[in-house]
Amino acid sequence: MSNLIRSVVTGVGAYLPEDVVTNADLAKVVDTTDEWIVERTGIRQRHRIASGHGVSDLATEAARRALAAAGRTPADVDLIIVGTTTPDLTFPAVATMVQRKLGCPIGIAFDVQAVCSGFVYALSTADGFVARNRSKCALVIGAEAMTRLMDWTDRGTCVLFGDGAGAVVVEPREGQGTTDDRGLLGFALRADGTKQDLLYVDGGVSTTGEVGKLRMQGNQVFRHAVVNISEAVVAAAADAGVALSDVDWFIPHQANQRILQGVAHRLGIDEAKVISTVALHANTSAASIPLALNQGIADGRIKPGQLILMEAMGGGLTWGACVLRL
Repeated sequence: MSNLIRSVVTGVGAYLPEDVVTNADLAKVVDTTDEWIVERTGIRQRHRIASGHGVSDLATEAARRALAAAGRTPADVDLIIVGTTTPDLTFPAVATMVQRKLGCPIGIAFDVQAVCSGFVYALSTADGFVARNRSKCALVIGAEAMTRLMDWTDRGTCVLFGDGAGAVVVEPREGQGTTDDRGLLGFALRADGTKQDLLYVDGGVSTTGEVGKLRMQGNQVFRHAVVNISEAVVAAAADAGVALSDVDWFIPHQANQRILQGVAHRLGIDEAKVISTVALHANTSAASIPLALNQGIADGRIKPGQLILMEAMGGGLTWGACVLRL
């Protein structure tokens, strides 16, 4: 195998708003109970963004922590990609706000909108720059303020979501072209626009002129999630040239504990290998994978050199998976 450039994750960081909302708190404002939520979703609490803050504030803090973990400074950054569906403003991009707030030099900055799949899409997009030597230090961020999209009279959806941000620093490193290389080894990205009605927001700039509220057909989303995600996971592993049995850690999008278990069971993945943060964070959309990655590293489970498989599915429908050796 000849040498080639790999996109290597050199630092990971995360940020969660201080305000924690428990299921008991929600039971005071909507017809639900802690038992009902836990039984159906596995969620026990979620974080909520503070009044007066925007998602760029969450993204900036997560990015700052990722840079510190990588031993880099904002002056090193030449590319920022933010996966988000809850931007501060219709424009400019959250990525440009992060660039300004961090004090990064002029470079490339833009957002990716693939809802819950946003981080996987953003990471694969960054790979197109880093692995071609077009970026020396990239920030890839998943950041969301999903509670701002909730209809608080809809108990089927408002209990599912939370706010937060996770970030990784991606830098080019020389590899040998084998599966032992550090870095991003394979991807599988998918979308099916015919399934829009299963998960969407009922407002927008060019239609209603309003932000709108999240609408979801939960049972249909669940059914498509288990089947579609499983296919993408197998495809990403094949693209990377690794067997699922070689994967050390499976980091799924944290939507619902039952979906996590369903995918693991379908693929024959030991649940002990699954990083789950859904009980503490709820569904943070594009932020959920980097938040879970950060948690796994922080508590010592995920170690350098281990093989990680990440996957997500979100509105669109979009879904995808990627293989990373840390």
